Amino acid sequence: MTEFELPLPYLINCGGKLLDLSEPIVMGILNVTPDSFYDGKRYTEPDKIRKQIEKMVSEGANIIDIGGMSTRPGAEIISPEEELKRILPVINETIKFFPEVFISVDTIHASVAEVVINAGAHIINDISGGQLDDKMFETIAKLNVPYILMHSRGTPQTMSKMNQYDNLSLEILDYFIERIGTLRGLGVKDIIIDLGFGFAKSGKQNFELLKAMADFKILEVPILVGLSRKSMIWRTLNISPDDALNGTTALNMVALQQGANILRVHDVKEAVETIKLFSVLVS
Repeated sequence: MTEFELPLPYLINCGGKLLDLSEPIVMGILNVTPDSFYDGKRYTEPDKIRKQIEKMVSEGANIIDIGGMSTRPGAEIISPEEELKRILPVINETIKFFPEVFISVDTIHASVAEVVINAGAHIINDISGGQLDDKMFETIAKLNVPYILMHSRGTPQTMSKMNQYDNLSLEILDYFIERIGTLRGLGVKDIIIDLGFGFAKSGKQNFELLKAMADFKILEVPILVGLSRKSMIWRTLNISPDDALNGTTALNMVALQQGANILRVHDVKEAVETIKLFSVLVS
């Protein structure tokens, strides 16, 4: 892929609704958790949750990604019951007030995936790539829903110590080839990959992976990029996550140039503007 080539066209089937990825789109992050690294505790009340969803949808988010468990380094894995308690009301509110938006749920639990899809969610976003629940892949196949397959190692508590690679890009590519093959064998049709920036990777490795991201287009699946306010930005710039929007925007443009199909962000307006400028640049 050349530096300014548009991503490949993809249509993702979300329960009979088609998600068009022929041009890059934005996924807005909604963490209904008490301990996420950037927006923990911000969206734990119904009015604040609804206002934030309304804001993201009005600014151009195509997907709302609802997370009930923090996946920051060191975070505890919570029970499926606690996770559902946090996210099911949000799914119901989103369907009621914003029926046009696609709903993704960020979970590592197969049992949670089944409940939320039956409740009306469209996509499962699994930061563990099926490694923390051996029933996840067969559940996704049974549900016949799009699956975001992320690269990671270990758990949120152990991943920061698991960033040793002989060949970073090649090992991650092998990981995706193997797991995509397993999913295809089970009949899963719609797979989106996430290279897992910040998960079992050092700051230097994150930048190395971003530079090599276009190589992963060989897998012929859409690529989701989650760089928003991550430590690779604020630690490099010696700032806080609160001040990392400008750095996020800069790296999101690089990701688009490398072939990103979905930008997963906290700040929808700025990401949508970045995509608009990128689209003009390549037109």
